[in-house]
Amino acid sequence: MNKKVVIQIVLAVVVLIAGFGIFKLLASMRKSPEKKVQQLIAPLLNARVVKSENIQVVIPGFGTVQPKVEVTVIPQVSGKIIDCHEDFVNGGFFEAGESLVVIEPNDYELAVESADAAIKQAKVAYERELAEQKVALQEWEQIHPGEEPNSPLVTRELQVKFAMADFNAAQAKLNEAKLNLERTVIKMPFSGRVAAESVDIGQYIPAGQPIAMVYSTDAVEIAVPLADSQLAWFDVPGGYNNGSNSIEGEGAKVEVTAEFGGGTHCWPGQVVRTRGQIDPVSRMVYVVVEVEDPFKLSKSRPPLVPGMFVEIDIKGRMIDKVIRVPRFAIRNGGEVWIEKEGELKIVKVEILRMDRDNAYISGGLLDGDVVIVSPLDIVTDGMKIRTNILGPN
Repeated sequence: MNKKVVIQIVLAVVVLIAGFGIFKLLASMRKSPEKKVQQLIAPLLNARVVKSENIQVVIPGFGTVQPKVEVTVIPQVSGKIIDCHEDFVNGGFFEAGESLVVIEPNDYELAVESADAAIKQAKVAYERELAEQKVALQEWEQIHPGEEPNSPLVTRELQVKFAMADFNAAQAKLNEAKLNLERTVIKMPFSGRVAAESVDIGQYIPAGQPIAMVYSTDAVEIAVPLADSQLAWFDVPGGYNNGSNSIEGEGAKVEVTAEFGGGTHCWPGQVVRTRGQIDPVSRMVYVVVEVEDPFKLSKSRPPLVPGMFVEIDIKGRMIDKVIRVPRFAIRNGGEVWIEKEGELKIVKVEILRMDRDNAYISGGLLDGDVVIVSPLDIVTDGMKIRTNILGPN
């Protein structure tokens, strides 16, 4: 073997041995890393501190404004229109007793004169029969002194009755003619507004043909559909709420709200009755709310016009010592999560009622409990949590 090759092999072996020795030395000098225990961070959840309070129940609803009194105007006599109220147009207002439409009265005035003449003739004929009856009785007495007449024809009793009937018929004709003359002026017994009209001056209108639709501006009504279970929480005239209210009692106060003209406006109202039957399809009860003087204007509020869609808040009875929590804080239909000593506890509660925003708890929670309002995918009773206490509802 070549000497040079032997030297190279020896050097390689020496280098390997030296490297292995250095590696062992460094390995013996290295310190083992310290073992650290990883800490699990408890989830941070939003929560509210609850307390019992006395709360007035508010039942929300909705409906469309409708006239309380709406009338189809139908003339009772025929004729040509010779005058109309200056506001006898769609949307016009009128006062009670004002003339809306005037029908030409000439024919009806002549009818009154004719009936008046007829009654005067009938009166003369009746008085003549009375005079002739008196003469007939005198003649009978002269011919048959002390004897009673043996026939009503002798005393002209039938003729007198016939004349009296003619007089009464003439009087009735006169009353009818006067009534028809009054009907040539069409009025309403209430202040109102014209919803529709279809006639004008110069037009001939037959009796019995509708010429307008008007409604009273004294009050409007809103029919509010509610579940029958809601009736137990407020006063309804008629005793629908479990008999706790008599027929004579007043209905609950109501706040009516509508969006109109770029703003939100409110009107006070009152529950006055329920409709005569339950809706056969939805099984809802229609509670009727009345708003008085809906056209009374203010600086910032428009009139409450029929056809407007409105929201209703019915002021119900007071509930004592209940705890209010957000509706979404109710889990599984009847449970609430609370925080106690850094742990999540699942508590079953008694729910007295729920509205669109809140649930009202009558049992299962105490004053000062911390109710969790955040959602959580996986929950176990007793799990560690952290809480961020929010302000009141």
